[in-house]
Amino acid sequence: MPISSADTFHITPVILAGGSGTRLWPLSRKSYPKQFVPLLGETTLFRSAARRLSGENEQFAFSRPLVLTNSLFRFIIAEQLALENIDPAAILIEPEGRNTAPAILAAALHLLAKEPDAVMLVAPSDQVVPDVAAFHAAVGKGLAAARRGDLVTFGIRPTRPETGYGYLEAAAKPDGSGQPVKLASFVEKPNIARAQEMLATGNYLWNAGIFLFAAKDLVAAFEKHAPGILASVRSAVEQAESDLGFLRLAAEPWSQAENVAIDYAIMERADNLSVVPYDSDWSDLGGWDAVWSHSQPDEQGVATAGAATAIDCRDTLLRSESDGLEIVGLGLNNIVAVAMNDAVLIADKSRTQDVKLVVEALQRKGAPQAEAFPKDHRPWGWYESLVVGPRFQVKRITVLPGASLSLQSHFHRSEHWIVVEGTAKVTVGDDVQLLSENQSVYVPVGAVHRMENPGRIPMVFIEVQTGSYVGEDDIVRYEDRYARN
Repeated sequence: MPISSADTFHITPVILAGGSGTRLWPLSRKSYPKQFVPLLGETTLFRSAARRLSGENEQFAFSRPLVLTNSLFRFIIAEQLALENIDPAAILIEPEGRNTAPAILAAALHLLAKEPDAVMLVAPSDQVVPDVAAFHAAVGKGLAAARRGDLVTFGIRPTRPETGYGYLEAAAKPDGSGQPVKLASFVEKPNIARAQEMLATGNYLWNAGIFLFAAKDLVAAFEKHAPGILASVRSAVEQAESDLGFLRLAAEPWSQAENVAIDYAIMERADNLSVVPYDSDWSDLGGWDAVWSHSQPDEQGVATAGAATAIDCRDTLLRSESDGLEIVGLGLNNIVAVAMNDAVLIADKSRTQDVKLVVEALQRKGAPQAEAFPKDHRPWGWYESLVVGPRFQVKRITVLPGASLSLQSHFHRSEHWIVVEGTAKVTVGDDVQLLSENQSVYVPVGAVHRMENPGRIPMVFIEVQTGSYVGEDDIVRYEDRYARN
């Protein structure tokens, strides 16, 4: 990254990284939503967003980002930022989801305490913006309006009568220059007839949920239009506590903040609004139909990923998300099929916006696949259950370089560990030893134990649990570098 000169104007990115992403089930779930999985290519939407919101150009340079997320995702975010060599200014942990108004305000108050004239660019972490240069140019065009006190939002030039997006009504028809225009109103997701009317006028843009403004101007807007939210969030920020490099917002005042989107709390009430029209490619990947269209389908309209084979198919998406699981489509038309090792989705492509109904149905029947991802991510790495029986469980566990499981014991189970990749440092009681590939160790019931990876490559081991109870809550932690209770 180029080194900015002293007179370069800086913008602080604020990345919103919460949400459940149910419309892309089964690959996106509550425990591991779409921004963290590789939907298009090898990288993730979150990593792409972090990369897009870095660097500099002739008009401005991005400062280190602020990230808003929850406790469940904090280590995933730290890991993915590290893969991009990005050191965040702060990762703010929301005690509970309260929608975008409190989250964005918390970022503004945190930033304002350090930089009174700070300008912030707020963006979701789950969008596809292929042309980074065009995006940076659009930010540059909105910068003058933000610096003179406007609250700037970004609107995507619509290419079809879309019913899945909210719209922004520009006060005047954009002239194609990309310069900001006065924002007249926000419009809820329309029906198809209304969407066709808005497309024909040329005054309406898709609401991208991206904002640019000075932190002090946003706080002033809350003082005027939502003082109750401001009081609660200010207390949550002032009482925030540092935790392993994260900043935990105070739970009690945070819970008092209204659960509301910034569009409703502020943007629909303010009169100092501008919108930057954006003509380049953009998607929020809000459904499997959007993933299909961005997956470079062939001349028959077929897109595949993983171990997938299409025979005499048209306008179809086939994805295998598990090693060794082959998915084959024969004679399919307008179908989405996504196969994982614990769940398979087969849907008409025209119904992909209704996938949330699938998740709701699974939740009602108590199926763990509704929310739980088969690969369970932890601060030290991840694990996946290979076989589960009434008195045993077999897991494959990956420990990142330099990472360590907690020092722990179990009341109801013993464990066998077999190292299959890398080198492990194993503690069982007072015995500490190094294990290499194809070596194993036994952990009796009640023994205090720990597994560490002292090496520079990921370490993988197979864990065989046996006992009367093999649930994840059968654990006593004595020491944990990640401060988990």
